[in-house]
Amino acid sequence: MYRLLRAPFRPVTYSRWLHLCVPLLLPAVWMFVKPSWPWAPLLIVIPFAFLPWVRLSEVLQAQFLLTPDDDGSGGRSITATRSARWGDRWRTLLWLEIRLVVAGMAMFATVWLPVTALELIAIAVGHPLTDDPAALFTPPRWAAALLAPVPLVVLIVVVVLLGNAITTIARRLLGPSAAERLTVLEARTEQLLERARIARELHDSIGHALTVAVVQAGAARAAADPDFTDRALIAIEETGRAALEDLERVLLVLRESAQPPSQRPTLVKAERLLESARASGAAVDARLTGPLENLPGPVTREGYRILQEALTNVLRHCGPVPVRVRVEMTGTRLDLEVTNPLPDRPTVTTGGGNGLRGIRERAQLLGGEATTGPYAGGWRVRARLPLDRIR
Repeated sequence: MYRLLRAPFRPVTYSRWLHLCVPLLLPAVWMFVKPSWPWAPLLIVIPFAFLPWVRLSEVLQAQFLLTPDDDGSGGRSITATRSARWGDRWRTLLWLEIRLVVAGMAMFATVWLPVTALELIAIAVGHPLTDDPAALFTPPRWAAALLAPVPLVVLIVVVVLLGNAITTIARRLLGPSAAERLTVLEARTEQLLERARIARELHDSIGHALTVAVVQAGAARAAADPDFTDRALIAIEETGRAALEDLERVLLVLRESAQPPSQRPTLVKAERLLESARASGAAVDARLTGPLENLPGPVTREGYRILQEALTNVLRHCGPVPVRVRVEMTGTRLDLEVTNPLPDRPTVTTGGGNGLRGIRERAQLLGGEATTGPYAGGWRVRARLPLDRIR
């Protein structure tokens, strides 16, 4: 009810009214050609509905007059495209026929309701416009004065209702089809998944670099050894440079000009992670078996990130402790395991991380599984990634 009261003060009400009146041009011209065939315009528009540019022109009219407040930021429900398939052409035909019928209703309201209001005003002042003896009802002057605004109010109500109805129909018939909406939804889903992957990569890469830098700096300060300090600074520099490369690549993704997936870090470059952990003081016992270079792209890339996050967690929470790394490629899956002892006094860290959850999510996206938790008096991260079924 509130929207109906506010409607006369909204510009969109009158732009929709104009949209309702535009199709009246064809029936108005036809009345001079063959007034005995008032239904002929419904047949005339049929061949035009199958022209691709007709749909585009109807869409532009609807966008400009029916939905002028849409800024396109969330995607217009009425899409400015030509008819590409027969389904679009048939929907355009139905739209043109419905638009003519609704325009006829609008014409009746636009013409006869103001005329009725004018007649009531004339009766109220004592000068009726017509003296029709066949008129069924002629109100007295006082009643005519009270009823004069009613046709105008009814006109606004009819225009608002017809405008809302034609807008709803336009969104249905001029908007994307079910298949197009599904395609848009799939693209949106892919975009959200890509953003989630970017967030995980930022967490893994930058978090790993910062953890190594903090551990190296703390160890160098505690050692008070110039040689150890030089090695620590070199390790911090190399780790920081690698993190900057990862950060630049992620920023390129956000600018929609990312490197192809084939250039992302893979398990073939796992030695870089192992050396970074060793430079931080951890004694890494690593064994990588199998032709890792033959791993499927998604498996080797996600495996690299899982290994990176596992080593980061060791350095962050346990410090430079012995680490056992096993990476094995079999015929059907990739097994990755990182184990380490738990220190008597865990390293103090700030903030709660999402690394372990990210490891499990990465494994699940590939159809595998990952487990993290205490094992044989220490801590173990274990992931199994299938090679024959990538989800």
